[in-house]
Amino acid sequence: MHGVSRGTRDLDLFTLSRECLESVTWVPLEVAGATVRIRRGDADDPLAGVVRFTMPGEGPVDLVVGKSLWQAAISGRARRARVAGIELPIARASDIVLLKLYGGGPQDAWDIEQLLDAGDRAALVAEVETAIAMLPAESRALWNRITRRA
Repeated sequence: MHGVSRGTRDLDLFTLSRECLESVTWVPLEVAGATVRIRRGDADDPLAGVVRFTMPGEGPVDLVVGKSLWQAAISGRARRARVAGIELPIARASDIVLLKLYGGGPQDAWDIEQLLDAGDRAALVAEVETAIAMLPAESRALWNRITRRA
């Protein structure tokens, strides 16, 4: 949605609803043939968890379940777009960068670099800079490493 093509065929969704981590929530989807895997985050995990849905012959869908208060504003800033025939709120590129910084993994860093290279780098950097203070020190350090490379 932000001009970056990834090799994976997955779709990532985001919510703060913790009930998504309860297996009973997904029984109807499993009855319809989906495989559902729930991974709950521990106290040190930046996420409450991730639910992965897979239908035979389709790419996986990951439902990322956030747990931080700053993440609640992401939906409010999202714009609406059609994805696979469904209208969905799409997170701003700067919010995706913030989530990736919060995750902090090597794939997250690569994804951030791709987002920075895909559009108006200066504008994206400026947007992230206005919100970076709310992230932990490790996230800010990763941001500094990524932006120093440019």
